[in-house]
Amino acid sequence: MMRQPSVAPRPPMWTIRIVCFFSLFVSFANASDLTPQKQHPLVARVLASLLTQYHYTHPALNDSASSELLDGYVQTLDYNRLYFLAADVKAFEKYRFVLDDSLNKGNVGPAFTIFNLFKHRSETRFAYVNKLLEKEFDYNVNESFQPDREHVAWAARSEELDDLWRKRLKGEALDLKLAGKAWPEIASTLNKRYENFRKRIEQLDAEDVFQYYMNALSESYDPHTNYMSPSSSQDFNINMSLSLEGIGARLNSEGDYTIVVDIVPGGPADRSKQLNPNDKIIGVAQGDSGKWVDAIGMRVDDVVQMIRGKKETVVRLQIIPAGTPVGNPPKIVRLVRDKIVIKDREAKSDTVEMVHEGRSFKLGVIAIPTFYSDLEGRQRGDDNYKSTTRDVRRLLAELRSAGVDGILIDLRRNGGGSLQEAIELTGLFIKDGPVVQVKSFNGNVEQQRDPDPSMAYDGPLAVLVDRVSASASEIFAAAIQDYKRGVVLGGQTYGKGTVQNLVDLNRLPALSQFMIAGNDQFGQSKVTFGQVKVTVAKFYRINGGTTQHRGVTPDIAFPSIYDHSDYGESTEKHALSWDQIATARFTPEDRVSKYLPNLRVKSQKRMATNLEFRFLAEDIAHLKQEKTENRVSLQEIQRKSEREQLEAQRLVRVNERRKAKGLAPLKKGDTIPRDDNAPDVLREESLHVLADLATVSSKDYVAKSLKVGPGKEN
Repeated sequence: MMRQPSVAPRPPMWTIRIVCFFSLFVSFANASDLTPQKQHPLVARVLASLLTQYHYTHPALNDSASSELLDGYVQTLDYNRLYFLAADVKAFEKYRFVLDDSLNKGNVGPAFTIFNLFKHRSETRFAYVNKLLEKEFDYNVNESFQPDREHVAWAARSEELDDLWRKRLKGEALDLKLAGKAWPEIASTLNKRYENFRKRIEQLDAEDVFQYYMNALSESYDPHTNYMSPSSSQDFNINMSLSLEGIGARLNSEGDYTIVVDIVPGGPADRSKQLNPNDKIIGVAQGDSGKWVDAIGMRVDDVVQMIRGKKETVVRLQIIPAGTPVGNPPKIVRLVRDKIVIKDREAKSDTVEMVHEGRSFKLGVIAIPTFYSDLEGRQRGDDNYKSTTRDVRRLLAELRSAGVDGILIDLRRNGGGSLQEAIELTGLFIKDGPVVQVKSFNGNVEQQRDPDPSMAYDGPLAVLVDRVSASASEIFAAAIQDYKRGVVLGGQTYGKGTVQNLVDLNRLPALSQFMIAGNDQFGQSKVTFGQVKVTVAKFYRINGGTTQHRGVTPDIAFPSIYDHSDYGESTEKHALSWDQIATARFTPEDRVSKYLPNLRVKSQKRMATNLEFRFLAEDIAHLKQEKTENRVSLQEIQRKSEREQLEAQRLVRVNERRKAKGLAPLKKGDTIPRDDNAPDVLREESLHVLADLATVSSKDYVAKSLKVGPGKEN
């Protein structure tokens, strides 16, 4: 029985009804409560030991760590404080200084006790949502909702949560009403939305809970040490290699169904012409004779795991084609799995022809969304394994052949990836020397050097970064900056300067023995474990300063929509600190330093007179104001007024752009042509800076006459 919150006296009958309700509720809830899997006690002990031994800071698993674990876990489950009550959180205090001892004994029961209460609280909330949607809200009341509740007090009574959820739901309904929806459609949309939320929580299993709990522990040491369950590990490896073996379809959940979101070009699904977006997958079978497994109501992760498999093996799907009338028999699709290359995350190039200060320029742009590397393919000697450096080397050759005057490397929103790729990519632009220094937990410092003495590109170079550029992106940008090889533009980067090793738990002796004994001892057909990403070292620039916490400061700064107080390593509670070591020995290329003062002045002048930078400054100010106010009006007339102001502002901006182009202004209600929408002003200004650099440094570059060889393949 849950302990009741301490509240003011109420009529006896009300109290009786509450007690009876909770008696029924607990009786019902016990059947759906999650419990630890057989392997979790052993894995918990192994993880706790591994973290304390191998983490960069050698953290102690003590009362302080227990306290941080409790806070982090509750935050993971209910970060916006919309489910738990103050009495619930108070009841969790009994765990505050004992979770360390529990973990050392392999006891993860508290994680499941807390999660099960969260699950029951969420069921109560979703039932209340259904009740709220029985009638339309009154949008004439002058009230507001506070969207960010991370630091407010926990609700003392259920009635407070009722009011918070009423306001939350009313705000979402008002959004739909202002979009022209009538109440029946609004209620139906929100019912489906929250039913999907409910199902996602309902479909969480014991491994999910264990992963949340162990990550709350690992991230109390630093934000980049993580435990990954077996399915999460597989997804991580796919993201790193940009390849997988499967059918080439992206899936999502919609109600009880797994639906096809889109088809990967060139994959088995695409080649078959039998699977299309919005098709519903209702069954999966392995091979040509395997039994059908019903996929209705199954979590999408589990459906994905059944469909993935080794190259050249068969999987059969039962599907309901999009638009098929209810009652029609399902269609059977037979597919042979193959290797799928995820094209939308690989490096891509573009050429831009522009007039700058009366002169025509042809400039190349290479956008790199992530630093990827198919390590398994590389180890196997696969001639076509995916690699950032290999792809960029090819793109550079194409751009050189096109006769570009300079190249911009766009690393915006690139959160990092392979360290080795960052080092080898840097090597395409410098002759030789160290790229990054790595300091391990024992104090040893190792210099990671460019492995290839050849250069793939020797011309004018700019690198564009933003607050989301992190880790490997920062290593590359910092090296280009320290060698003075190119000019770094944009916003201060994320500040993730730590190194993680990936530990495959299946290879640890204690756990591999568990796998062998799994069948006989626990009656499980197959026991597999995930991986642990452990912070074991820190990155340092060749100038001696770490990229940790502070990131890379651009040579020329652009206004940023990202608030540094909200986003970045410096905002993480447990981030490791900035420090400095000795400078490495290296010889700067020094292609930009003498030009930087002039480049900054010219860029600042352009930004000061550029309409788009004025609009960007207005948007930044508006976002800061919204953050400070942290309130959303729930009154229709007020929201309409705010929306009309934004629409009017948008029309003013569009007409200012049209005026600058010599075009007639648009009227209210006119369709806005796509060409009149906001351009990528940061990229445009970066290209102007690059053109400036190409102009003033032309005598220093011999790109057009120097025979730069392609070098060896990485």
